[in-house]
Amino acid sequence: MPQTSPAPFTVGFDLDMTLLDTRPGIRATYLALSAETGTPIDADLVVTRLGPPLLDEIRNWFPADEAGRAVDRYRELYRDHAFAPTVPLPGALAAVEAVREHGGRVAVVTGKYEPNARLHLEHAGIVADAVAGDLWAETKGVALREHGASVYVGDHLGDIVGARHADALAVAVATGPYGADELREAGADVVLKDLTEFPAWLAGHVGSL
Repeated sequence: MPQTSPAPFTVGFDLDMTLLDTRPGIRATYLALSAETGTPIDADLVVTRLGPPLLDEIRNWFPADEAGRAVDRYRELYRDHAFAPTVPLPGALAAVEAVREHGGRVAVVTGKYEPNARLHLEHAGIVADAVAGDLWAETKGVALREHGASVYVGDHLGDIVGARHADALAVAVATGPYGADELREAGADVVLKDLTEFPAWLAGHVGSL
């Protein structure tokens, strides 16, 4: 009988503060939204708590009946203000390449509006096999399961929830709002300082499969 190659493994990555430092662009977008609408927004505070859905943050600054419109306008302004100042976090490009070197697939599963997430990846020169956006916690887990991800890498406690929901290994990087101890206490299977440590970890992980 002919030999068949096993299906490639898939590693999921969060976007904001996992692959990309999006804080400068998000800050600039909130400042633009504030200037346009006349609504005071503490953009410096906002970028300390990235992760949950955009609507949750917008509701901190806009009345309920204006929040939906503010979300739509934020996403429009984002394209003018957010991409240029955004840079890959240390080790991000090498981490994605490491997955490919081991024959794996890369799925970016993020809370960010999917069209903007795709533009971010294009701007940063990161190629993903799949992108799923507008997701958070358990809904990230649904997408991870759909894409067959066995590992999910993220910086937020919600990313650990997503990995658990997908029965995936939760790999946490301490580049977001939580330190290593908090990520461990929340149930991360692996905690890395940042993605510079990911290729070595992945090599050991793949070798143990």
